[in-house]
Amino acid sequence: MHDVAVIEDPAAAEVSLDPIRSRLLAELAEPGSATMLAGRIGLARQKVNYHLRTLEQHGLIELVEERRKGNVTERMLQATAASYVISPAAMAAVAPDPGRAPDRLSARWLLALAARLVSDVGSLLTGAARAKQRVATFALDGEVRFASPADRAAFAEELTASVSGLVSKYHSETGRKHRLVVAVHPALDSLGDDRNG
Repeated sequence: MHDVAVIEDPAAAEVSLDPIRSRLLAELAEPGSATMLAGRIGLARQKVNYHLRTLEQHGLIELVEERRKGNVTERMLQATAASYVISPAAMAAVAPDPGRAPDRLSARWLLALAARLVSDVGSLLTGAARAKQRVATFALDGEVRFASPADRAAFAEELTASVSGLVSKYHSETGRKHRLVVAVHPALDSLGDDRNG
């Protein structure tokens, strides 16, 4: 089971968003059978089986074991990932395009960049899984508090200069191209805090 899987197929995305199937995916973090799940979520076993078949057809769950119980074979299934992210590629016709209106200070442009990041990394993970390889990535995550909007603006300028300097220093016309995304946004716990500007 993967920690996170990216859903790129529109049909699989639709299947995963159904409330019952979403609940079944959560329950199947640990292996379970239709009979076990029926008792947990309060549905008939036949109805649970129907939803499990649909999830399995779309690669969201997989068979991990078959147990013989008298004349019946109990199928033990498990989710293919602990959590899922739906790629904007699943809605390609309306996926955000960061090239449409680049604006470093726009929250909507940041969202378009994040959507492209999910889409790109999802595609890389899919290809790497087929090739049985890892994807070379690096990420930083942290928080910073600014005393004033002026400090935040100065930070953004200095960050831009530092990152631009690093890109200039290490950029080569040969070798594999990598995408760099740096984002700064208010932390959710400070949205109502006017002191953070």
